[in-house]
Amino acid sequence: MTGKIQRNRYESIPKRNFRNAIIKLCEENYKLLGSRKVLSMLADDIVGLQKEFYPETQDRGMGWIVWHTTSSDTGKPPYGTRTEDYKVKTVMLPLVTQEDVEARMVGKEGKANGNYIKQQERDMRVMVRLIKSAYEQGGLLSGAEVSVLLNRSLATIGRYLKEYYRTHKDMLPTKGNILDQGSSPSHKGIIIDLYEQGYPEVDIARLTTHNIESVSRYIKTYKDVLLLLEKGFNLMEMVRVTGRGRSTILQYRKLACLYHPELDKSGDKGEAGAT
Repeated sequence: MTGKIQRNRYESIPKRNFRNAIIKLCEENYKLLGSRKVLSMLADDIVGLQKEFYPETQDRGMGWIVWHTTSSDTGKPPYGTRTEDYKVKTVMLPLVTQEDVEARMVGKEGKANGNYIKQQERDMRVMVRLIKSAYEQGGLLSGAEVSVLLNRSLATIGRYLKEYYRTHKDMLPTKGNILDQGSSPSHKGIIIDLYEQGYPEVDIARLTTHNIESVSRYIKTYKDVLLLLEKGFNLMEMVRVTGRGRSTILQYRKLACLYHPELDKSGDKGEAGAT
């Protein structure tokens, strides 16, 4: 009997935890009385959220930052979706590394605009690292988030992204690219460029960090526009036949004419205001 009493006294120590405090709070302050099982499930979910939003950081070195961003599990949202309705993913981002510090130790460039060029190279290196690190952890950074993290304007981040697309074949997995937001045809352009070079769809998906279904959809639309151009369809006819938006068809038609200039029939009837 004495042993049982002693055991009970020790067993009470770990029960004074965050989870049980939540259950007690719900019962006493919010009068959520009833099924203990329901309250336990609610407490477990809150504990899970606490771990998601405030992860352990002891195993990280200096320069890491906890960041809450859009989850890559989020599908393409319908028009008008609020930011707070996106699924959230908490990631640990390597904002400053030892290499960044060492790069700052290098003296000034001796050529004209050398410091400006070096600053841009540093920024782009960090930008790419942050975007890819977030994606590897299941997160999607937006241009605005990168702007805040790097303390650069949105226009500057946009210029960095365009420069990266111009000089690289892989696609940065930003929120806009993965969820196909915005009117920029950059990601479509890279996918179609790889397709025109003869890359298989599975390799295009890997290089552009898109799933195979998205790549197949882009290529199918491109091939449809190519076929319609060959048959002499004008812009609005292509819109009606494909069921795609005018701006989307314009993007694909521009790409089609880039790789097949003989199909460029801009200025035909029905093209007024098309460009």
